[in-house]
Amino acid sequence: MVRINNTKLQNKIFSKRLIFSFLLIAILTIIIVIRIYNLQVTKHEFYKDEALGNQMSIVPTTPTRGKIFDRNGKILASNKLSYMLTITPEKVNNIDKTLNDLKKLNFIDEDNINHYLKNRKRYKKFNSIPLKLNLTELQVANFLVNNQFIGIEIEHYFHRIYPNNNTSAHTIGYVSRMSKKDQSFYDKENYFGTSFVGKSGIEKQYETLLHGKSGRNQIERNVSGRIVDTNIIEAAQPGKNLYLSIDIDLQMMAESLLEGNRGSIVVVDVNNGEVLTLVSAPNYDPNLFVNGISQDNYNKLQESLDIPLLNRAIQGLYPPGSTIKPMIALTGLEQDIITRESKTFCPGYFKLPNVSRKFNDWKRSGHGWVDVEESISQSCDVFFYSLSDKTGIDKIHDNLKHFNFGSKTGIDIPGELPGVLPSRAWKKINKNEPWYRGETLISGIGQGFITTSPLQLAVATAALASKGQLIRPKILINIQKDNHDIEPVEPSPRKQIPIKNIKNWEYVLEGMKKTIYSPSGTARRLNKGLKYTMAGKTGTAQVFGLDAEEEYIAEKLDERLRDHALFTGFAPIENPQIAIAVIVENAGSGSSKAAPLAKKVFDVYFANQLTN
Repeated sequence: MVRINNTKLQNKIFSKRLIFSFLLIAILTIIIVIRIYNLQVTKHEFYKDEALGNQMSIVPTTPTRGKIFDRNGKILASNKLSYMLTITPEKVNNIDKTLNDLKKLNFIDEDNINHYLKNRKRYKKFNSIPLKLNLTELQVANFLVNNQFIGIEIEHYFHRIYPNNNTSAHTIGYVSRMSKKDQSFYDKENYFGTSFVGKSGIEKQYETLLHGKSGRNQIERNVSGRIVDTNIIEAAQPGKNLYLSIDIDLQMMAESLLEGNRGSIVVVDVNNGEVLTLVSAPNYDPNLFVNGISQDNYNKLQESLDIPLLNRAIQGLYPPGSTIKPMIALTGLEQDIITRESKTFCPGYFKLPNVSRKFNDWKRSGHGWVDVEESISQSCDVFFYSLSDKTGIDKIHDNLKHFNFGSKTGIDIPGELPGVLPSRAWKKINKNEPWYRGETLISGIGQGFITTSPLQLAVATAALASKGQLIRPKILINIQKDNHDIEPVEPSPRKQIPIKNIKNWEYVLEGMKKTIYSPSGTARRLNKGLKYTMAGKTGTAQVFGLDAEEEYIAEKLDERLRDHALFTGFAPIENPQIAIAVIVENAGSGSSKAAPLAKKVFDVYFANQLTN
């Protein structure tokens, strides 16, 4: 077979293939050149940062939290250098295995793991995330000796401490680990590296002042992921120090008076609204919450019948009992329903026309004929039944509203409740029922629907003492700036309660004075050995109602069904400085259980005034 070669055709095919190959090589070369240019020139900085990412990273630095002091500069909340175990996710090959290995070696427990898994999404992979807080020196030493884990480190941080433990816990509040809810509330950029925020009290109210401003550090790590160098790019600005109106010595003394009881003692400065004591008993140790309270301790607090987490001073709502009578008397005088000379006969009970039910006086034998001053000093219920019936609930409501009953006082800690100031409209809206005449009578002696907090009573008493100057109570009084200068907080606003006749106020205050100094005054035992002048009003508030013929015998009742003991007062009479409200739950008589506590607080306050 003869093979025929077509040289011309073969050359043509070869030429085409050669040109194609050349073009392909040229195109690939151009692509490579462009890619190299892009890597080395156009995106040089980007890829340089990416390459350094394994070695260098920018991390936020948490500022040191501001301290909290009392009015005299005594420390209430501070910081202590401590250590925590952290994990950097991008440096850990197998996080689940690493966590289990740490658990097996007793460096962490199941709660630590669960908390990490719950909160890791708020951090970036190059951030060091807390695993376990407040490590002991022994724990730190054991880990450093045995550490074979890449991406697991010991880091220092400032641990919040409350040196006075339970004292003023409800006022100061506490910090604890940041939750998802907290993350959405605070500035993400400033709080990115923050693990703890204020949860209650002053710690929460002034969180942004106490927190400060986060900084930024550049961290250099070696191939093992360990930190070898740190450079500060932007220094963190520490939080501001706060000075409170609380007198911690007076607070501790007042708390001791309520030891073993449930109740509250509030003392306010009549002239500027500064709160000197804000006691709620029982209380709790805020240190338990800082690093996350154990489930066992939290259950004990939550399940306690004494409700220690409740701030009774601003959230405890009680019938004010007879402590409301000076304001009711003032309503009657200002509305020209009664005069100073008006008298009511008290046989020990009061009856409405054509109504069989008796409204009993606390003194079953009666007080006889009493005027407005005697009705206050002897706390005659019948006088106020009669006065309230003549006044009507809506006028009572409108006049008591001037004293801020039924509204928040505006104190600068979170969680305050307004209480209830009833009226016809209030009952229709809330109960969908008409108002009954008998309900007006019991409202006039501080029973029924009306409820107030101890703070409201203290503020209202201060308004009486100052003849109509209603103050907004406050706790923060000074802020320490970055240059260490102390800057006073703007004074609390005040408003004047409308006054038709100033003498009406004087009659009421005279009745409160006679409560202490009259031979028949309900708190006459207090005037023995007094070195200052004092005016006040005792109160006993029923927890449940009694039938007309039923006799109250405390010993036959469950302890929690017994009457609350109350006292409100101010001193000195001629130039009022402080006002007080005391409530002791289920303690019985205000004159025997609450009034003596108020006197002890006043004694200490004025003794300190003489020595300072």
